[in-house]
Amino acid sequence: MKAVRVHEYHADPKIDDIPEPKITSPFDVIVKVGGAGVCRTDLHILEGQWAEAMGPELPYVIGHENAGWVHEVGEGVTNVAPGDTVILHPQPSCGLCRACRAGKDMQCNNAFFPGLSNNDGGMAEYLRTSARSCVKLNPDTNPADVAALADAGITAYHAVRKSIPLLYPGTTAVVQGAGGLGHIGIQCLAALTATRIVVVDRNPDALALAKQIGADETVLADGTHIDAVKDLTGGEGANVVFDFVAEQGAENDAWQMTGPDGYQFVIGYGGQFSAPTLDFVAGEKNVIGNIVGTYNDLAELMVLAQAGKVTLHTKQYPLDAALDAIHDLDAGRVRGRAILVP
Repeated sequence: MKAVRVHEYHADPKIDDIPEPKITSPFDVIVKVGGAGVCRTDLHILEGQWAEAMGPELPYVIGHENAGWVHEVGEGVTNVAPGDTVILHPQPSCGLCRACRAGKDMQCNNAFFPGLSNNDGGMAEYLRTSARSCVKLNPDTNPADVAALADAGITAYHAVRKSIPLLYPGTTAVVQGAGGLGHIGIQCLAALTATRIVVVDRNPDALALAKQIGADETVLADGTHIDAVKDLTGGEGANVVFDFVAEQGAENDAWQMTGPDGYQFVIGYGGQFSAPTLDFVAGEKNVIGNIVGTYNDLAELMVLAQAGKVTLHTKQYPLDAALDAIHDLDAGRVRGRAILVP
């Protein structure tokens, strides 16, 4: 099969011909990939940012936002069968550790992460995963239309879901970054809360999309955006800021836009957050990290998606054009999410 593999860091991946994955466990599932999202994390992988944390052996297949059709199952699999349409939780978990028992799949002690580790990802024709990662979809669903919900979607949904008690009517939520994750976060906020949604982005096209999908106000990130947000919030700042950028200084802008007793949810990454400790104490401000989301988050998000309340805005590329997709994402030419279709 064809697959997109990292051979060295700080270089483009290559499209290789490699063997198809095989069943190795009774609970394995082989999925024929129908769509694989291209994520900023893939850019960070190519930069080597995940090399030490995950320790993958090169070369390996990237791609952690995947949906498709069940192709083959191990003898212990009972929840899906060949032919089923599925979206895949990006981090298959063991189901036995304390974190799994509490429903916190992303903190599983024995999880693996296809596309970031020694387990090959889904920028390929076939992918090996586990039965626990499969969420069965309506058979009419086109996997390419929903694939990015497997990571970008549940990451955004997970952060919004945690914030619901904070966003009662009369509050303001700022979404910084209306790209692949942010445009999903906007829709989740609109579907699940009554908060006023203010979206900050440096790209006018992204702000135009944000208006179409639920933003009440938009602010161009032109150097005056912190003051603009404060003007919209009576000089105080927002109750909650969702930072889907968190690099190149945006992480500190988010702090400045967070009001007293407010919450800064950090979802993007790559930057370095810094703030005086007095600001924490005097303002009673909170900074919350977010990673992926739970299996239940993904199942709930798919209910919203299949009801038409969350829609992915995508640009599709054939698998052979994976490098074009990666370069377009890096250059900011993708509105929404880039999806590879084998």
